Amino acid sequence: MNWLRCLTVLTTMSACGVAAAQTYPERPIRLIVPFSPGQGADSAARLVANALGEKLGQPLVIENRPGAGGNIGAEAAANAEPDGYTLLVGSNGTHAANAALYASLPFDPLADFEPISYIGSVAMVLLSAPDFDASDVQDVIDMARREPGELSVAVPSSTARVVFELLSKTAGVDLHPVPYKASANAMNDLIGHHIPLSIDTVIAAGPQVSGGNLKALGVSSGQRSAALPDVQTFAEAGLSNFDLAAWNVWFAPAGTDPTVIETLNRGLGEVLSDAAIQDQLRALGYEPEGTQNPAEVKDFVHNEAQTWGDLIRGAGISAG
Repeated sequence: MNWLRCLTVLTTMSACGVAAAQTYPERPIRLIVPFSPGQGADSAARLVANALGEKLGQPLVIENRPGAGGNIGAEAAANAEPDGYTLLVGSNGTHAANAALYASLPFDPLADFEPISYIGSVAMVLLSAPDFDASDVQDVIDMARREPGELSVAVPSSTARVVFELLSKTAGVDLHPVPYKASANAMNDLIGHHIPLSIDTVIAAGPQVSGGNLKALGVSSGQRSAALPDVQTFAEAGLSNFDLAAWNVWFAPAGTDPTVIETLNRGLGEVLSDAAIQDQLRALGYEPEGTQNPAEVKDFVHNEAQTWGDLIRGAGISAG
């Protein structure tokens, strides 16, 4: 009879698991954003999280855990209970670039997470104060050639660092990178003329540009940003085939119930297909796009890890 009792226990456990998944979520969900408030991923995450919370009937509570290019927040999510109540806003930094940028990571970007949904992409933008003596990327390149190593550029994220290095390499100029922990700090120094240039997301920079506090010199994506339609791309400035953009994917810790993943995936799919949400995201500088199937998102993340890793290693970049 032991086998029968065991079978009964296993059946009961399975039924409880299904019941729990069917009633999910029963309490607020923690959404870890591994960047500071105001950065691109944070602004988009808050918009999407509010809409998803309304659909699920439970709020998503944002927890900003910045530092180490997103690694601090990603580690916290990787170590959380896989119960569906801790999620992560992952990025090309945390899940594609950092494995190549850092000598070691306290988590495995691919094995320690379950992809939920692709959210969208956002261009990076080269910025200056309004009175800076350059109107576009080509002007900056010309200045850098006249004064090698003299132009400093704020880089508040690992994505900004990769764009910086690719810009320097493609243009064949010597620029000086200055690491910052957050976009707000870099922009304050830019506005205060403590540093001449910065690279950041269109989302973070957009309000400052539209408000006249900063000037956008060029965007890193292959196409112009809908939020900054008058700003040329790096490619248009003469850097042929330059096309590099940030992206976000939401993740859960590895081992999370597949039915919970499906619930979240379905909810995010509904949110991202809403025309009003799409318009708000595009107004921020975000491009909601791509597949919402978790298996396909997993393949996307694996491919991006290879792409960004090859780029970083080929350029000899390190977070150093």
